[in-house]
Amino acid sequence: MPIRTASMSRRIRANGQALHRARSSRVESGGADQAPSQAETELMEERRKLKEERDQRNAQALEPRPSALDRLVRTHRAQPKDKPKASKDGQRDEATKKPKQRRSRAEKQAEKAAAQDAARRPSKKPGK
Repeated sequence: MPIRTASMSRRIRANGQALHRARSSRVESGGADQAPSQAETELMEERRKLKEERDQRNAQALEPRPSALDRLVRTHRAQPKDKPKASKDGQRDEATKKPKQRRSRAEKQAEKAAAQDAARRPSKKPGK
């Protein structure tokens, strides 16, 4: 898992402090001529790797990134669906059937008013 860039400088600083403590304890105990200890060499190697990683990230940050316009242009668009082929006998398929005609609001209200008007009028009973 990549390390966050913000934590990289903190890790380098903490490593540098630990390396300084290791070097100063080596100098106090045996002198500067003594070979570095195993812990000190591990800290130096880790510090070198951390600095390489930091430089790599800085170089990556300087590379050009796609602009918002590029991302907008390069978005995935759905491909159009294939149209169903017409049948040979001339009949319409269900997929190509025309939609049902809808009644307009005015037509619905006129029909409703006619029904109410018919309900108000008494029905004519046949006379004898």
